[in-house]
Amino acid sequence: MRRLMVPKNDDGERGAIAVLVALLLVVLLGFAALAVDAGMLYSERAQVQNGSDAAALAVAQKCAANTSDPNCSTTSPIASDIANKNANDGLNNIKSINLDLTNRKVTVTAGAQQAGGTPNAVSLFFERVLGVNSTNVLTTSSVQWGSAVAGRTAFPLAYSICQVRGYIGGGLQLLQDHGSGANPSCNYGPSGATVAGGYGWIVQDTGACGGTINLAVSEGGSAPGNSSPGNCAATLQKWADTINAGRDVVVLLPVFDAVTGTGAGAIYHLVSFAAFKVAGWTFSGNNSLPDSFHNTSPDVPSSVSCNGNCRGIIGSFIKYVSLADGYTLGPVDAFGATIVRITN
Repeated sequence: MRRLMVPKNDDGERGAIAVLVALLLVVLLGFAALAVDAGMLYSERAQVQNGSDAAALAVAQKCAANTSDPNCSTTSPIASDIANKNANDGLNNIKSINLDLTNRKVTVTAGAQQAGGTPNAVSLFFERVLGVNSTNVLTTSSVQWGSAVAGRTAFPLAYSICQVRGYIGGGLQLLQDHGSGANPSCNYGPSGATVAGGYGWIVQDTGACGGTINLAVSEGGSAPGNSSPGNCAATLQKWADTINAGRDVVVLLPVFDAVTGTGAGAIYHLVSFAAFKVAGWTFSGNNSLPDSFHNTSPDVPSSVSCNGNCRGIIGSFIKYVSLADGYTLGPVDAFGATIVRITN
């Protein structure tokens, strides 16, 4: 006779599994919240940070150009517009703008903003299950502006102050390496100095086209000669390509108000940096790139053309706000060139 096996009651085991699954679901939901909500918050914070950075830079640029500009204020209209353009949904909230004109600094605090939501807060998804409905997302960006007092020049030239003062925002000039011709009244330096006139060469940094300038030291050495340094050929070619593409070439270069000595022993008394918009040049008798560019072209008036024995650079001094890196900043001076940069 066969014996029948009666199955045991496993309801107890089933109940234990149900409890275990419930506990695991809580853990799984926690991981889901971490993965989904944290990823969303990371993206939102990046957008808000971009917004506060851009807004602070925009306000600082306005202040650097003109502190009376309505956008150079704690209620700057441009700040919200710029911040919103850096959000995927077109919404960021400018919480505050702190403006310190004495120290030339603006600080913008921005927060997340969702349509119909609380300012500075982001709604969460999975974390709602855990009782967390939203969290604040705030970023702060500080930007400073000022005139350059130290840094490496883009090209090894220094300009006479008589060619800069009173000419910011003026027309084209031909700046020559001697005081004759286009610059008869612009002659800083003793007789025979190679630096007499519109501009002179300065000593380059090793392996670089430009040279490091520090106005606190207030002097720089001279590098005599008519031709541009050979290691600046790539820089001149880039300038030409940029101008031919219809874009401006603006460089910050030092200004001197006195020269002592002659030749390689000449010393500039440097007082500022000025922004020069390059239009053309010729640094040798060779009328081709990179030595010469637009020195006699139809784009350049005959009054400032440079040919034959002429050696010079053509362009205009402009009021300019730059985002250039690598410069130490000081108070804004009268030469029209300022720099803005993020400090934190």
